[in-house]
Amino acid sequence: MKRSEINAIQKRAKEFLTKHKWTLPPWAYWGPQEWAKRGDEISEIKECMLGWDITDFGSGDFAKRGLFLFTLRNGNLEGKSDKQYAEKIMIVEEMQETPFHFHRHKMEDIINRGGGVLKIELYASTPDEGLSDDDFEVSIDGIKRQVKGGDVVTLKTGESICLEPFVYHRFWSEEGTTLVGEVSLVNDDNTDNRFYEEVGRFPAIVEDEAPLHLLVSDYT
Repeated sequence: MKRSEINAIQKRAKEFLTKHKWTLPPWAYWGPQEWAKRGDEISEIKECMLGWDITDFGSGDFAKRGLFLFTLRNGNLEGKSDKQYAEKIMIVEEMQETPFHFHRHKMEDIINRGGGVLKIELYASTPDEGLSDDDFEVSIDGIKRQVKGGDVVTLKTGESICLEPFVYHRFWSEEGTTLVGEVSLVNDDNTDNRFYEEVGRFPAIVEDEAPLHLLVSDYT
């Protein structure tokens, strides 16, 4: 992805979040010069990968296959934090796909916070990490529901689903762009994700202009 594209996505995201009355922490709005002034006091932000996260999953087409995320709070599976939970806010554009994946460790609640309608296609995982046709159970706003492989769950504003580890899911938005929340166990995008197809979780960036705000992948 080009840095200019990432900067434009960040600008759109700030406008969309403001529209939905969602305010990010003050450090979210720092530029590179402000980050450069900081020392060990921001170690939790870096070690737990808090902040801006924009990916096209290696597709080269963010609008078709991509996702905007901002990690608000998180622990660390390497023991650098005692925090056992995480929270993200995401923006899913209309018909923009996040491809099939599951998490080996993380249980998560996915919440439609407003805007469009969120569609989530579900499969249980086979022992060799394929897609299973078997029925399985999910919880939607605390109500148990039986689903089978390939079922699509619809989440309207205010609705949520709990996804256990090893449940494949892909999602997209219909009827507009959707603001999506995630509350979960500790998130680790380096070791805990299993994508059904081979994808690039963090984009290679062409630095055609200066960063507006650093991404979590910029910290290193």
